[in-house]
Amino acid sequence: MPASQLHLPALGFGVGLRTAHFSYLLQHPAEVDWFEIISENFLDSHGRPRHVLDRIAERYPIVMHGVSLSIGSTDPLNFDYLRKLKRLADDVAAAWVSDHLCWTGVAGLNTHDLLPLPLNEESLAHVTGRVRIVQDILERPLVLENPSSYVTFAASTMPEWEFLSRLTDATGCGLLLDVNNVFVSATNHDFDPVEFIERVPADRVVQFHLAGHTDCGTHRIDTHDGPVIDPVWELYRLARSRSPQAATLLEWDARIPPFAVLEAEIAKARAADSRRREPSDATESSGAIDTLGPQRSGSARRTYEAVPQPAVCVTAEVE
Repeated sequence: MPASQLHLPALGFGVGLRTAHFSYLLQHPAEVDWFEIISENFLDSHGRPRHVLDRIAERYPIVMHGVSLSIGSTDPLNFDYLRKLKRLADDVAAAWVSDHLCWTGVAGLNTHDLLPLPLNEESLAHVTGRVRIVQDILERPLVLENPSSYVTFAASTMPEWEFLSRLTDATGCGLLLDVNNVFVSATNHDFDPVEFIERVPADRVVQFHLAGHTDCGTHRIDTHDGPVIDPVWELYRLARSRSPQAATLLEWDARIPPFAVLEAEIAKARAADSRRREPSDATESSGAIDTLGPQRSGSARRTYEAVPQPAVCVTAEVE
């Protein structure tokens, strides 16, 4: 499935739908274009959360973002979970379904963490086969995110951007480029975040994530508990210049502020977009994804080294 056949909409600028804002959103219009939900929070919900989601879905496009697909695990795919995922996507007319390039458990045990993969030929073949199965079941392209990471594997033989590029070529899946995760992982593993952004296939980027994180001095943790910092905004402007039609989503999952704070932060993304490089300056881009419009229904290359890093607990995104 080549990129020109993805036919995914250019949604604009959105935020995550969180329970802390349910009451506000039922009573006030939001200065955002769309909402992203954590899929697992609504799969088996038939109470107030689902009622609120249905009301929001009547007014705004919805994107589903999961944390339990475990696409990199050696456990069998959970077909019951995938059927529920498809049913929810159909019910809310989800623009697309995303998850992470990770594994979340093994031997039937769920760690509730987004754990990194060894990036090598064996893992690539394994994930490629599973992505094809998932897309067949969902009957739509899967969109995969680069997670933040805190360890690497000695068995890795390629950088993450190459793994993602080859995965999209083999499966036709889309990419959710989390710019904050690129910055966090670049700090933790000492690679060039600009090179990562420039090497990811721009025409496969369907969506961006922006978020705050915690600087622990020796490492950074993707905590989603504050505003986006300036270096991440700079990376976002670069990424946006290469994939101008990709949707942008602000994540804020801890110490959640009033909704007006999220609206102000997403306004910064709109402003950053308006100041991005002109097309003549963005000659590297191989083109944006096809768009249907909003609808309801430079640095020198570094040698990659797979060196183990200090482990840090990764916080899952489920509320």
